[in-house]
Amino acid sequence: MTLIIDNTTELIAQRVRLEREVRGWSQAELAAHAGVSKAAVSKIERGEVSPTAALLVRLAGAFDLTLAGLLLRAEGEGGRLIRADEQPLWQDPGSGYRRTQVFMRPDHPLELVRVELPAGRRVTLPASSYAQIRQVVLVQSGELTLLEGQERHELHAGDCLGFGPPCEVTFVNGGEVPCTYLVALARR
Repeated sequence: MTLIIDNTTELIAQRVRLEREVRGWSQAELAAHAGVSKAAVSKIERGEVSPTAALLVRLAGAFDLTLAGLLLRAEGEGGRLIRADEQPLWQDPGSGYRRTQVFMRPDHPLELVRVELPAGRRVTLPASSYAQIRQVVLVQSGELTLLEGQERHELHAGDCLGFGPPCEVTFVNGGEVPCTYLVALARR
């Protein structure tokens, strides 16, 4: 498995700067599009901080990309066959959330991601991260609570949930063991 934790900060810094420059945006303009501070953008581009999943989702959304799309661009594109030991792994420094990009290609409408959320942890993603995609979650092991806007969904191994209209979503593992789940995303 390709662990992209070690050099991810540098790769993301380069990609964020490149995506911003291609659009002709200043750091302040990117910050405004993403709903983050200019200081955060500056620190990321200088490689001074490893951004959290929520921050990366906001930046990806500003570029009209999914999180996977941004990470894939940061590490380079692969072929149609992605061997298990070649699937990039990224870990959120804030929550310990581990995300394996099982499948993603710019020429294919489907992405497949495997996530391990540690016991007692949560990750909140903004509505903007769901604006251009449709998403389905399948719990493989453990328990997962999804707070989707005003709705609360309790999921156990084998349960599957198709997301509704874009809104803020919080993934919560209130259990005592890690929760592993698959996420299938399709671009609209």
